[in-house]
Amino acid sequence: MRIPGPAEIRALHEKYAPTTEAFALVHTHCEIVWDIAEQLLSAPHLAHLDADLVRAGCLLHDIGVYRLYGHDGRLDHRNYVRHGLLGHEILEAEGFPEALRRFCSHHTGVGLTRHDIVSQGLPLPPADYVAVTEEERLVMYADKFHTKSRPSAYLSPEEYAAHVRRFGEDKVTAFQALRAEFGDPDLERPMPRTPVRP
Repeated sequence: MRIPGPAEIRALHEKYAPTTEAFALVHTHCEIVWDIAEQLLSAPHLAHLDADLVRAGCLLHDIGVYRLYGHDGRLDHRNYVRHGLLGHEILEAEGFPEALRRFCSHHTGVGLTRHDIVSQGLPLPPADYVAVTEEERLVMYADKFHTKSRPSAYLSPEEYAAHVRRFGEDKVTAFQALRAEFGDPDLERPMPRTPVRP
């Protein structure tokens, strides 16, 4: 499988971003998620993971957010849960394989199940959107430590656990399992990314 590099992925972000502000918000977040994942990948027990695939997954996972911007430049927060499937559709239209498209559709929360979708009345086709491979799980996990809210911010493991608790104790348990698998990132370490205009 051919894995796109950072320059090709940045060009995709530039193609789909409706504004320079949206590009700066989403692309910078994706780069920060890669910084976090890259840090976690330095652990010896994760050396077998495909770092290039993880990087591509991190840099692509939120590309569907661009499809939620209206003509007025505002983000449709009510349908935000759809951004993963929208990203999956973008990558499918661009000819990327399913292994890359899944980083978009299978990273939301700590995994969305058919039960979650039906019981919460989410605007998604009922199915399981759960990270399966170690690379998918790492991208999903690294994403939990940074939010695109304004201003964007880092979340500690405790803050994310408190956030996800509102969706049920099973989600907290799933997050704790990811912590045990991948470890905690050092969020005090300076992250080199700053918003970049296309």
